This record gives sequence, structure tokens and C-alpha cells, in this order.
Amino acid sequence: MDLQVTQENLSKALGIVARVASGRSTLPILSNVLLKITDNRLSLSATNLDIAITELIGAKVKKEGSLTIPARLLQDFVANLPKGTITIKQTDQKLRITAHNYDATINGVTAEEFPVMPTIENGSSWTIAAGEFKQALQQVVFAASSDESRPVLTGVYIHSQDDKLCVVATDSYRLAQKLLPSNSQKISLLVPSSALQDLLRILDGDDETVEVTHDDQQVLFKVGSTELLARLIEGKYPDYQKLLPSKFAHQAALSKEELVMITKVSSLFARETAGSITVTLDEASSAISIRSVASQVGENTATAEAKVDGSGDITLNSRYLLDGLQAIKSDSVKFCFNGKLEPVVLSAPDNDDYLHIVMPLKS
Repeated sequence: MDLQVTQENLSKALGIVARVASGRSTLPILSNVLLKITDNRLSLSATNLDIAITELIGAKVKKEGSLTIPARLLQDFVANLPKGTITIKQTDQKLRITAHNYDATINGVTAEEFPVMPTIENGSSWTIAAGEFKQALQQVVFAASSDESRPVLTGVYIHSQDDKLCVVATDSYRLAQKLLPSNSQKISLLVPSSALQDLLRILDGDDETVEVTHDDQQVLFKVGSTELLARLIEGKYPDYQKLLPSKFAHQAALSKEELVMITKVSSLFARETAGSITVTLDEASSAISIRSVASQVGENTATAEAKVDGSGDITLNSRYLLDGLQAIKSDSVKFCFNGKLEPVVLSAPDNDDYLHIVMPLKS
């Protein structure tokens, strides 16, 4: 392998790919990134066996070849090189990298030992606007669970329903759902949230298109010159639809900024009670108030004006409430619930394409 690339392109590609390489794996080769020449371009690939990312960058190729190199070392070294042209030359299992006054030789491992990058032979394909998909993932992914004892909850459920594409995540304490226009194709994918977090780092331009290809076991996201392939999670996703009430006994509409502010203030006094706050809707005074108590410090009540229909109160985790509010892309918000033991539904008053549900705490 003998080629030239720009420092900017190589550093950006390594930033995308090297994150997947795992230094904690029992297979040392998985902490390496695979470099090889593909169609007169430099291909960089990394995998942890559940997720694989491949990035292609332009290169001036003199000689083809392939080698795997420690991902972290290569990424950090290239990131600290000056902008300009980098020359890469392979001699047996060593890679020499030169740029201006910098010269390094890194020991590699033969590409034959690197896991074969999986492919999808006869999958279904569809496309979606990158900007649209990116916003949906930003509003949903954080609600997925990190508890590996319930694998299905660590995924994001992407499925078609009627004329919509639903993107859903839950950790059983809160749930986020985003509705997107559907291409009328039947879709049902349970994608690891970790893979979609990596995809979010790849999605840059709003004018790009994401090409999605999947079969029963894997899904491939292709964005420009980058490909991310993930193993789908097996299992049946919970029937979350039954959590979505159509009518509410208590509801308030108000400025999202004001609700965020009074929640943040109240959360300061809720630290010793694991974030427990009590939200009260008062129809008579057209107000929503949040109360929190810290036995060692004191207590706090913060109030905001709101359009209230049905007085009532409910106890919530302040962090989950704040997460849901921050995900709503609107200046105003609806806060709705039916009873103290039933979920709160947050949404924008002017549309219902995004819902955030927070389960109550026992008061």
C-alpha cells in the first residue's frame, strides 16, 4: 500500500470509524482499524461484531494493499498532524506515515485476521431525508434503556404504522415517539441505540439522504461515503400503544421555557429524594406549580402561568421531565395526565408528531 491523502479527510474518517473499535474486547484485532484500497480510494473499517462502520475517502494511490492498525493510536497521531498531505506506505506488517516534519512507523496486523465485514444480500431498501431522520433520533434515542438484562429496551423500534414511520424508545420509566412520513413500505426494525448514536455522529448535512437496507438480522445505513451496519436486536417490542391515552382529565398549556425553568429550580431541592417533584395544575388560578422538599436544606415551590383544564397533581422524576421538555421542538408545551398513577404525556400544542411519556412516582 502506497498512497497520499489529506490530513483533514483522514482525521475526519478516523473520528467516525475508530469510535467503534473496542479496546475492551477479548479479541485484540477488534481494537484495530482496517485500511485497504477500494476502487482507487482508501477504505477504513472498524467493528465490534455488533456494529461495523466503513468510510471511503479520496486518495492518490500508487500501490494497493491492506493492513490493520491500532485505531486509537492512529486516530490520535493523525489528529495531531498539521493540515496538508500525508503519505502512507506499507512494508510487510508495518505502516509508515509521513507528513511535513513528522515521520512514524506503526506496527500492524495482517488484514486476513480482521473479521469479515458482513453484507446484506437480499434485503429491503428505502430512503429518508438525513435532516429529518437526525432530528427524530435526537428526540428519541436518549429514552432507550442501558440495562442489558432487558435487551429489547436497549433498542429503538422503527416501524411503519398506517401512513407513518414510527421511531420509538423506552426504558420503562419514560417513552419517546416520533412520527415521520412513511414510504408505504412495511418496516419493523429493532436497532441497538448504540448504533444509532454512532449514526447521529455521521449525519451532518440536512440535504443528504440516508439509504436504509435491512433483512431479518441486520440493518445497513448508508450516508454519502459512510456505511454503518448493525445487528438487529431479537425479541418482541412491548405494546407501547396502550400507554397512549386519547383523552385527559388534567391538562395545561404553557411556555416550554417557563416550565423548564421552574422544573430546573425545583430539581435543586429534589436531589436527596432522587429527583422527586410534585407538579400541581390549578384551574382556578390558571397556574402550574412544582414543589420539592429537601429535609436537610428546605423546600421550594415555583409557579408559572398556564392555560389549565382540570386541576390535579402528580409526582415525577425531575430529570425525566426535563429530558422530555428539551426534546420538544416548540416554544410551547402541553402537559397532560389522567391520574396520579397514570403517565404524563408531553407534546407540542400545534402538532402531535412527537410525544414524550413520563411515568409517575408513587407519592
